[in-house]
Amino acid sequence: MNPETRHLISADVVERVLKAASQQKYSPNRIAATLRTKRSGVIGVVLPDIMNPVFPPILKGIEDELARKGLIPMIANAEGGKERQRFVINQMVGRHVDGLILATSARNDAVLEHCLEEGLPVVVVNRSEESGRVSCVVSDNRLAMSLAVRHLVELGHRRIAHIAGPGELSTGFERRRGFVDSMRDAGLTESDCPIVDSLAYSRDAGHAACRALLSQGVPVTAIVAANDLLALGCYDALVETGLDCPRDVSVVGHNDMPLMDTVFPAMTTVHIPLYDMGVRAAGLMLDTLDARTSGSVNVVLRPELIVRRSTSAPAAA
Repeated sequence: MNPETRHLISADVVERVLKAASQQKYSPNRIAATLRTKRSGVIGVVLPDIMNPVFPPILKGIEDELARKGLIPMIANAEGGKERQRFVINQMVGRHVDGLILATSARNDAVLEHCLEEGLPVVVVNRSEESGRVSCVVSDNRLAMSLAVRHLVELGHRRIAHIAGPGELSTGFERRRGFVDSMRDAGLTESDCPIVDSLAYSRDAGHAACRALLSQGVPVTAIVAANDLLALGCYDALVETGLDCPRDVSVVGHNDMPLMDTVFPAMTTVHIPLYDMGVRAAGLMLDTLDARTSGSVNVVLRPELIVRRSTSAPAAA
């Protein structure tokens, strides 16, 4: 009945046993098995926002990799602050998950501390963890910003703004730092390249941040957003103020979420291999459970710039 040990038995016996089990409508009692083996075969996956289109490809990668070993994910949405996140973690601990894959890890994250106190194996995905105590799978945020800024500079842009993600999240912090470094590498000045912080990774937050940017009166010709939802909010703000993308202001997103090639104009964005990110995170969790790794492992995936219709040479050029 166990796919992991089925190969130890001859194929004809396996077939007869499975056929008999099907006829008797028998299935293994997972709760009883958990008490005996101390393994539930379930991995908790905690998301910060289940509505964010970034996460389905990551989840697909996690599910496919776990399925190869006969495990399944238990998925929970932890949106709503630290108390909600702690509640979700406690519920998963109470259901005896074998480990947790967290996409919620903020910098200095109290939820991660709680997981470690519970003694659970943890892997962080799409967020870095600065202390090095847990394994993580991330994209190279500095390279991503370098690709975006270099593309705009090569088009002739010199006044490039950044709509930054929330600074308490590792992605917001690292992409902002990557933008500043890339701007300096290109010989651009801070006065010509303003940064506006957003309150969340959402379309509404991107809209508000872009309106705040435009109200400053700095004549920027391009915007690099910290993710695609923020970039879509920039689209909305530009339309409201009578500006055209890309004729007046070019926009670059980040993540290459599904359907970014179908928006108008089709979005130039930094592609992150989200499915592979999920596969690698699940693989690290399986290695941890099987004691094939000692200490933490930091996997950094290489991003790629996808050039579409939302960027062009500035009108003045």
